Amino acid sequence: MHPPVCVVIPTYNEAANVEGIVRATIAELERLVPDAHRVLIVDDNSPDGTGAIADRLAEATPQVEVLHRAAKTGLGHAYLAGFRHALSSDAELVIEMDADFSHDPRYLEPMLAAAQTADLVLGSRYVEGGGVQDWGIVRRLISRGGGLYARLILGVPIRDLTGGFKCIHRRVLETIQLETIRAEGYVFQIEVTYRTLLAGFKVTEVPIVFRDRTVGTSKMSGRIAAEAMWAVPVLKRTAPAAVAGRNRAPDAIGSRDDG
Repeated sequence: MHPPVCVVIPTYNEAANVEGIVRATIAELERLVPDAHRVLIVDDNSPDGTGAIADRLAEATPQVEVLHRAAKTGLGHAYLAGFRHALSSDAELVIEMDADFSHDPRYLEPMLAAAQTADLVLGSRYVEGGGVQDWGIVRRLISRGGGLYARLILGVPIRDLTGGFKCIHRRVLETIQLETIRAEGYVFQIEVTYRTLLAGFKVTEVPIVFRDRTVGTSKMSGRIAAEAMWAVPVLKRTAPAAVAGRNRAPDAIGSRDDG
């Protein structure tokens, strides 16, 4: 019996994508964990009607739930709301996933397999077998450079710190003090992984190929990318206190990269 899985998909103006990604995700979960899965759409009051489409999907599909938020206050806040909702139920594995098909549902299989021995599984663009498609040179440099910068500042071996395709065990989310996370965008993703490492959990990376969206508009901005430059050093100082009190091996951070 597989532990219950909840896939959290945040949406804002994803009317063109939400039905397709939810149906593709449900189909994959039906194959992998037929008796223990659901998809939670977290919609930030999208003006394009995404929320109404999500509601129709939930009415027609028992495995789909919708969490409506009053306003768009950032990706990190949307994920935190989704995590809290998932933890209030029986979910043992919580998966972060984009709505725009950048994260292919076919990678759920290797991620769930890796979660049998790891506490946090990252869908990684930057380990062997991973990659990105349809990005220009500037975006590639920003992504690579931002990840390398965070890796060096934090002193961790993880190759893809900024990625948003994650499979997280309940025990991790219950330990890393979600209520104190304030970061958004890239830094939110970095902080979740960094706190997981600080708490002594095992983190592993599995390769994915990230494809740029073909429909809709990217929500990532230069401001969010620039936030990482000053926020990562702050994270280095503040995150240890947030997870203090949990016993861990002295070399926990340096020993957790399986990628």
